[in-house]
Amino acid sequence: MNRMLFSPYKIKDVEIKNRIVMSPMCMYSSDTKDGKTRPFHLAHYEARAIGQAGLVMIEATAVDPQGRISDQDLGIWEDAHVEGLKEVVERIQAHGAKAAIQLAHAGRKSMVEGDIFAPSALAFNEEMRTPVEMTTSQIQETIEAFKQGAVRAKEAGFDVIELHGAHGYLINEFLSPLTNKRNDEYGGSLEARYVFLKKIVDEVKTVWTGPLFVRLSACEYADGGNSMEDFIQLSAWLKEQGVDLIDTSSGAVVPAAIPVYPGYQVKYAETIRREAGIATGAVGMITSGLQAEEILRNERADLIFIGRELLRNPYWPRQAALELNTKIEAPTPYERGWN
Repeated sequence: MNRMLFSPYKIKDVEIKNRIVMSPMCMYSSDTKDGKTRPFHLAHYEARAIGQAGLVMIEATAVDPQGRISDQDLGIWEDAHVEGLKEVVERIQAHGAKAAIQLAHAGRKSMVEGDIFAPSALAFNEEMRTPVEMTTSQIQETIEAFKQGAVRAKEAGFDVIELHGAHGYLINEFLSPLTNKRNDEYGGSLEARYVFLKKIVDEVKTVWTGPLFVRLSACEYADGGNSMEDFIQLSAWLKEQGVDLIDTSSGAVVPAAIPVYPGYQVKYAETIRREAGIATGAVGMITSGLQAEEILRNERADLIFIGRELLRNPYWPRQAALELNTKIEAPTPYERGWN
């Protein structure tokens, strides 16, 4: 029996060999503190490509130095970053995987020195600094920074770009009524709170014609936040703009207790897929091949994003294949011990 987890998936002109995506996870390993890749990044991402993930998405990569979560985050805010990222891409693609990058700005959750910026001057919690409320000119500069990040991502050879609109970072802060208290064109109604992301997508699409994903936190776990109906509407608007897939996560826009259990975020991917008519990726405590296959077979998502399991086991796709009683191609040097 053919297993859906190991079937190809085509988006525009990019065909991913299976439905397994390495979820973007911050590594905090640019120890030169200039946003450049280090030997660790080469080894880390190449290993997951060797392990047969179909799409390897590198960590949140900052479009602005003040948009880093930490000063050891990867960056894409200047041309000097392209060379190192290009080598990461080449190492991923050499093993038959496709390469993706998540473009990001941390907003009020940045912990770098100097001023940090957000739609409104509200700190995440008592331990974190109060951000500076962005002016309209700073907003426009940031939109341009995302566009230039896409230009550099294209130059580096990435197959897919994802915009990070989740986990309480800058785009998420604009989208949520819990963090966006503006009374100009960027705040107020859901449609106004969407303007920042809408402009980013429009600008990115002037320089990028490949697959474009957006990660959303589709539940805010707090009273007064966006509802599922709001996220369905946001996803429908993104589809209209030409976004190809919603990478469906949840939480972290404000401090909140999150009930965590196997597959706890899959229901959000399923609902958005059904109601907004857009492809989705499911993420969150997906740990087995059987679980992943069920999600795909029951049309709850189109791609499976694997995070911590791929940290624990770079060869998780092999493990999933064994669970599903199917064989997948082995990297040639590993054939004698693969199946």
